[in-house]
Order: sequence, then structure tokens, then C-alpha cells
Amino acid sequence: MNYIVEIRNLKKTFGNIVAVDDLSLNISKGTIFGILGPNGAGKTTTISTILGIEKQTSGKIIVNGLDNLKYPEKVKQIIGFMAQETIVDDELTGKQNLILGANLYHLPKDQIKDKVEYALKQSQLEKFADVKSKNYSGGMKRRLYLVKSMIHEPLLLILDEPTTGLDIQNRMQMWDDIRKLKKDGVTIIMTTQYLEEADYLCDTIAIIDHGKIKAIGSPSELKKQISSGNILEIILKNEYIEQITKLLKSEFNIPVSNFKNEKIEAIIEKNAFEIFQKILSEIKKKKIPILSISLRLPTMDDVFIKLTGSSIRDTNTKPDASKSNKFAYTR
Repeated sequence: MNYIVEIRNLKKTFGNIVAVDDLSLNISKGTIFGILGPNGAGKTTTISTILGIEKQTSGKIIVNGLDNLKYPEKVKQIIGFMAQETIVDDELTGKQNLILGANLYHLPKDQIKDKVEYALKQSQLEKFADVKSKNYSGGMKRRLYLVKSMIHEPLLLILDEPTTGLDIQNRMQMWDDIRKLKKDGVTIIMTTQYLEEADYLCDTIAIIDHGKIKAIGSPSELKKQISSGNILEIILKNEYIEQITKLLKSEFNIPVSNFKNEKIEAIIEKNAFEIFQKILSEIKKKKIPILSISLRLPTMDDVFIKLTGSSIRDTNTKPDASKSNKFAYTR
């Protein structure tokens, strides 16, 4: 069996609201699988059905060969979960938090000491084992929570926005930790609001919108759906956008693919550098004032905008009704 998760025609409704609509996908063992989408797209609901927090309305979810409705306790035993909110007890020490997690998963008493010591070493918290976690920094708490979610050595780890709120140094550390887990054979499903994070970490990404999969593939495969060429980006005052747009279309037959206040983008499919030089020359000749001009490869942000109509930054400015009830994943 090559897949650790198999989802077939998953549907989840809340009254008249369809949160997940006939969703099917496979997640290969030993990979990092990213789920991206705007708020309310169905990401959280999909995760909650895999975890068994919500029961699907219809469809089937198989986790490591087990039907999640027929064998919910066995499925939970092979899954670790790290929520967006850091769930550690501030009044307990790092060691006590890990012992509590081990007991919740009913680990054999004679194994707990070794597993806790190993977890503290992996999270680089050995020197702070007997310090109450309320005195930990945000990054230390996230590392503690990560190893707490792994204390029972699950085959599958689900991470819901694991680096949200972390500074760049702690985010990079978390990236290293996630990649080490993959190297150790753990399969990871993750959501993230950082598209560069998904690009860097994920082997496969599914973009979900309105409960349906809009696209699925590796980061490079998804970028090729946008263009095999390069993206021209010009920043200028709004009053000159129409002039530049006409120039690109009439002189180079390049339509503008995306524009916002003071920025336009266009795709150059072939001979990008040569055409870029000609465009720059024409702009200088016509004395059109611009603030900057650049040529770049497509990014995951470009993919997200094309498939969902907005950037992930725009979607994250809105409240996410699907997360109004916080996860409570217990044995």
C-alpha cells in the first residue's frame, strides 16, 4: 500500500452549507502534502474529518488501510496533530507537558521516561525541561508542542499552520524540524498561509476552493499551469497603467494578466530576456515614468491568484468561520 490516506468522494455539509464537495485525493507515504485555499474553502473541514473530529456526510476516508468511521480509535492512534493555536499547559514544565501527552496516548509506563527524554533532546529543550512553559518563548512553545504531538510516534502528522506567528528564525527552525520528520519516514499533511513555505516543504500541494480541488500537483507542476515562461512585473503610478497596457498589447502582443493599484503583470512565454530588453527600450523611448520593472519566474502566489481569484494574504484578512470552534483532538 503506497498511500497512507485515501479520500474518496468526501462530502461534508452543515445544514444547507456544503463545506466539502465530492473531494477525492491520495496522499503517499513518507511525503509532505500541503493543503492551500482561501478561508472557508474546506481545508479545516477536510482535516477535521481525517482526524475524526467531524464525521463525513458521505464518502470514504482510509488511513493506513483503516476506515476512519469503522476504526476511529485505531486511526487516532496513528495520527499526531498540531493545531494553529499552541496547546501546552503554561503551569506545567516542559517535561510534565510531555508526560501528560504520553499518558493521554496510553503509552506503556516503562517507555514514557525514554520517550520524554528523546523528545526534549529533539526539541532542544533539555536545559529547560524543569522550567514552566509559561516562561518559554513562542518558538520554544511551538517546538514543545510539535514533539508533544509526536510523543506516540505516529505514522501521520497533521500540522495546521505550524509557523503562524513565529519570527523568521523560529520559522526556519520549524522548517528544519518538519523536513527531519519526513526523513524519518513520517508522512505530513500541512496547511499554511505562507505560500513560500508550501513551495519549499511540500512534495504535493492541493489547492481547494468552495470545497473542491482546483488543482493538485508538485509545486513545479502547478507553476507550469501558469506559464512555462516568465512574468513581467511593472510598478508605476495608476495614471500610466493604461498607457503601458496598450504598449504591451500593440507592440509586443502581450496582454496584461493581472493588475492592482500601481502594479501590472504580464506573461512572456518565449525569449523572455530579449523581449524584456525591447520593452524597457520602448518605455524609455516613450518616456513613460515607471517606478520599477522586473522579470521573474512564476511563484505559488501566482498559482493561488489564478485558481482562486485572490492572494492568500487577501483571504487571511477575513475571519474564518470554519475555525470558530477550535480543534479539540483527544483520545
